[in-house]
Amino acid sequence: MQVAKYYSQLIKFRLSTTVVFSATAGYLLGATQVNIKELFLLIVGGFLVTGSANGFNQVLEQDYDKLMVRTANRPLPKKNITTSSAVLFSLLIGLFGFYLLSMIKPHGSFYGYLSKSSAFGLLSLLIYVLSYTPLKRMSTASIFIGAIPGAIPVMLGWVAATDDFGLAVGILFAIQFLWQFPHFISISWLRDKEYKKAGFKMMYGTEKGKYPALVATISAFCMTIVSILPFFMNLGNLKLSFFSCSLIFILGCWFTYNSFKLFSNVDDYSAKKLMFSSLIYFPLSQIVFVIDRWFFTQFF
Repeated sequence: MQVAKYYSQLIKFRLSTTVVFSATAGYLLGATQVNIKELFLLIVGGFLVTGSANGFNQVLEQDYDKLMVRTANRPLPKKNITTSSAVLFSLLIGLFGFYLLSMIKPHGSFYGYLSKSSAFGLLSLLIYVLSYTPLKRMSTASIFIGAIPGAIPVMLGWVAATDDFGLAVGILFAIQFLWQFPHFISISWLRDKEYKKAGFKMMYGTEKGKYPALVATISAFCMTIVSILPFFMNLGNLKLSFFSCSLIFILGCWFTYNSFKLFSNVDDYSAKKLMFSSLIYFPLSQIVFVIDRWFFTQFF
């Protein structure tokens, strides 16, 4: 049981689960009918690829993880897992995950090798491991780069359902991309001392202050506007009723207000409120989108 616990920590089980939740939401929004086999391949394959990326991330950052309270008890800093074992495990689950994703609509492929689903999974892993991870110690631009693989899961889910991408999935991608700035700025704000001790440059403007809070506020505002576009545009399966649009808008305004409070107060309490509101906003908004989509599919 202890070994299973260590490997669960290595792949960041809870984080991988939230990523799969987003991919599943993308699938349910794009699908005209649910294909259980495809959904199973997406969930398991997406989970394994995400876990692989998290494992490689911890391998690369194990020396720095020792320096932060939040990460010091991870299995590699504690020597509960050897580096070679972590690399091998991450590689194997990643390859198996790509194999499962490649079985989703394999005929809609790039150059006859990768299905679109597996291609997006590979792109996400490469950006996360090879770009975002090393960039965290070099520049605050890492938050921007990290937001790209962070927003790919919902796109991966949509493509798994439709074998296509266009404006509709672009809007879903934009919502998740923009949401990450207030989310990660609030986390960076609260973990500022730890990140600096480990040499990570995770705070926009390098210091707590008006600038990172302004970035969070503008991002939350733009996200709110983008999130209600499906009500006003003909985007096929991606649509919102007036009621759901109102809910999404109210949620977005609440999230933007908490971002603005950080800009106004510039304190840890406001950052903590923003972080918790980000954790509530995103899954709740996706649930509203999915329920609205299937309600209209069923009754209208």
